[in-house]
Amino acid sequence: QVQLVESGGGLVQAGASLRLSCAASGHTFSIYTMGWFRQAPGKEREFVATISWSGANTYYADSVKGRFTVSRDNAKNTVYLHMNSLKPEDTAVYYCAASRTFPTMTSESNFGSWGQGTQVTVSS
Repeated sequence: QVQLVESGGGLVQAGASLRLSCAASGHTFSIYTMGWFRQAPGKEREFVATISWSGANTYYADSVKGRFTVSRDNAKNTVYLHMNSLKPEDTAVYYCAASRTFPTMTSESNFGSWGQGTQVTVSS
């Protein structure tokens, strides 16, 4: 399995931008679909975005479409989540995850490797 470490979270004001990074090690990163999920306090973890192994295909939750962009750099074994126009409701712990399935399969159960998460807090 691949090991994942997220970074880049923090406290920002509404309307600001953040870029999260997820560094992978331990296995061939480029074969994996990568995903971002988040869990807000008192809520279940939810899908945010996925990106195919090549980066050619991306999928987003409706709540972040048009504001968030997922990208990857296979040479650096890193996947990114660029978050713009942040809202207080984006406050959550953000997790990256790796999957051997298609990026359209966004259920958590398809992702076998997870990072420890990074906190994003958006103040109003």
